[in-house]
Amino acid sequence: MVDLEELRYLALSFPDTTEEEHHERPAFRVGGKIFATLPDDEHINVLLDAEAAHIATVISPSGCEKLWWGERLTGITVRLADAELDMLAAALTAAWRRKAPSELAKTISPAE
Repeated sequence: MVDLEELRYLALSFPDTTEEEHHERPAFRVGGKIFATLPDDEHINVLLDAEAAHIATVISPSGCEKLWWGERLTGITVRLADAELDMLAAALTAAWRRKAPSELAKTISPAE
């Protein structure tokens, strides 16, 4: 289980990350681009490419589900009560690296 305080600490630990409102919901951004949002106090949406989203849902089927924008797979929704910190950290790392400016993204190693 991951609580909101841990989640915020983790998300804001990435360089140049800010927490700002997006449609009246908290969102984590790097370089002005959103890499994760909090739709409510029990979930986080992590914006990943389709392949990473599919892998995450296979590895952690009880902790996350695919996030769709229309017919496009855009990431995962993670239930914080079922989340494993390592999986969530890896997903957030991938999402942050995907949205960060290229030189900044190089400062963080890909999640293993």
